[in-house]
Parts: sequence; structure tokens; C-alpha cells
Amino acid sequence: MAAIPVYVWRLAPDGLATRRQLRAQGLRPGGQDVVAQIERPRRRRPPIVAYLYEIERAKPVRPMTPAKWAALGKANAARRTCPQCRTDAGYVIPLSLGMCVPCAFPDDEQRAA
Repeated sequence: MAAIPVYVWRLAPDGLATRRQLRAQGLRPGGQDVVAQIERPRRRRPPIVAYLYEIERAKPVRPMTPAKWAALGKANAARRTCPQCRTDAGYVIPLSLGMCVPCAFPDDEQRAA
């Protein structure tokens, strides 16, 4: 197995891109292997590493099917539904609370009235 080249932050050659950069262009790696990696140094911590792929070999992103859109809608609705009162809170329920704000702090609502 050969080692892949490592480039310093912002000094990668043209024609290579990270997953996020490919996605911004409407592309995906498409099963190709990692060509190189780029490292961003940080003080007193290990560097941030991003893998690079060839833009020429990238494939277009697959379009969302109606079933995927429906599943995404259900998942987002579940994140907004309070398990305590079973209502749509209108916002994503914080994981730290586990329920909507009125259910988590019922005393505050009585004081405000």
C-alpha cells in the first residue's frame, strides 16, 4: 500500500477537492479512493485532516426521490414534536431538555400569566 500525499492547508493542487467542495459543485466522490489529504495545523492539538478526491472522476449527486423527501419530512416533524404533550413545538426540541420549553418549565408559564 502506497502512502498518499499530504498537503499543507490551502496548498493543494488544482483538480482536487474535499467532500464538501464536491457537494457544493453538485458532485460526489462516486466510489473513488482518496487521492491525497490536506492538513490544517492547530496549536497544541493534532491537525485537522481532510481527504481530497479528483474532481474529474467525481459523479453527479443522486437526486432525492419522493420517498426520501417523505422520510426527511417525517424525521423533521418527529424532532419538533414534544414527547410530553404531543404537540408540534414549531422548533427543534433541544436534546438537553427532551421536551418543549413549556413542558420543561411549567412554573415560568404560570408566573408570566
